[in-house]
Amino acid sequence: MTTIPPHVFVIFGATGDLAKRKLFPGLFRLHRAGLLPEFAIIGSGRHSPGTDEEFRDKVGAAVEDREAWAEFAQRITFQTSSAEDGADLAAAVRAKRDELGEDSRSLLYLSVPPNTMKPMVGMLGETGMAEGARLVLEKPFGSDLATAKELNSALHGVFAEEDLFRIDHFLGKEAVQNILVFRFANGLFEPIWRQGHIAYVQIDVPEKIGIEGRAGFMESTGTFRDMVTTHLCQILGFLTLEPPTEISAEALRAERLKLYRSLRPFEPQDVVFGQYEGYRDEEGVDDKSQVETFVAVRAWIDNWRWQGVPFYLRTGKAMAAGKRTVTVGFSEPPLAMFPSEVAAGPSELVFELSEQASLSLRIRAKRPGPELRIGAAHMDLDFEEAFDGEQPLEAYERLLLDVLRGDQTLFSGSAEIERLWQVCETILRDPPEVRPYARGSWGPEAALELPGERGWRAQEA
Repeated sequence: MTTIPPHVFVIFGATGDLAKRKLFPGLFRLHRAGLLPEFAIIGSGRHSPGTDEEFRDKVGAAVEDREAWAEFAQRITFQTSSAEDGADLAAAVRAKRDELGEDSRSLLYLSVPPNTMKPMVGMLGETGMAEGARLVLEKPFGSDLATAKELNSALHGVFAEEDLFRIDHFLGKEAVQNILVFRFANGLFEPIWRQGHIAYVQIDVPEKIGIEGRAGFMESTGTFRDMVTTHLCQILGFLTLEPPTEISAEALRAERLKLYRSLRPFEPQDVVFGQYEGYRDEEGVDDKSQVETFVAVRAWIDNWRWQGVPFYLRTGKAMAAGKRTVTVGFSEPPLAMFPSEVAAGPSELVFELSEQASLSLRIRAKRPGPELRIGAAHMDLDFEEAFDGEQPLEAYERLLLDVLRGDQTLFSGSAEIERLWQVCETILRDPPEVRPYARGSWGPEAALELPGERGWRAQEA
């Protein structure tokens, strides 16, 4: 790590759920793996969590190796700040950078609500914290096209675009990155990765958990803004972009932007909103809330490669199972030549994007026996088994390491963000009716019917 200068990590929203579950544990594991340079960590928020020692105990409560955590935690301190008052935090950052040396830099992580990002960015500029710093922003980036443009304008008034990292942790997952490798490193599939060969695609991210105490976030943001304009559309981009000249930030951003410009603006008849029964009884939720906890979308891409191919996107809280499944359905061949009925379903390529990532090719094959009968068979790839001994980084760990390196390959540019909000504008202006669905189900009936006779593949297993 000698090529990366010493860093001060400044985590805004340091007492929140994301910091506790992902950011502090992620930095700890990177440190244990020897992947961090010299560093100090300053957590920040409006309210003090107590002494530095009490704060360290809270953010490291889930870490099992207490001895190693104790050594790591000595580098963690807390300093209160707000968009209106960041002077004390700025002084603490300067002091830490002085300790680390004149070549030190800052990594600023904004894990704060969307409506506070713009004033926070202004404070970073006014206090001088933006100097020699890279800024990581959590999604969603704005709440619509207008606010996204305002935020990008504010950001560009303080930071260079090369120092901005709009994070989407789905893109840090090994399994999602494998989509690029699968497409472009295998001559078997790239020639057929288009309309005429592919009949439909499903991107399905149901969640079994409810809102888990995050009523404030859900009530202000909703699932459509939280998941569709970010995670699901980012996966869609990886699946459908044209071959880049190289795997680099500049090349991938250019191809994703071209793809998003071909993405047809969502239409009301292609979108289903739902809310799980009991959501309004959750603490902090309005008893007349019309916020959607479920979204299903049928999307279309109007370009040469994908014209006429439907893309089905679905996500929701309190559903029957938690999955991250991408299904690529291939066009059907003529089956009249076979003497018996073909009961097996269509050929499909299935990416499981969970931590236990896998790839499955569902095909038809002859059943053993004297008659020509066709059944369903699977060819499976388990990545952990295929690459035994390899230790993947967790998504946030990989992305934090990329920020340290200044590598924006897996981060979105401002033009992509604004185009995706533009695609969603019609739905944001006039959202569909919010339909109830039972907790532990697969969502409203209208969403179950969206993919037609095929249905949602994730429901089969």
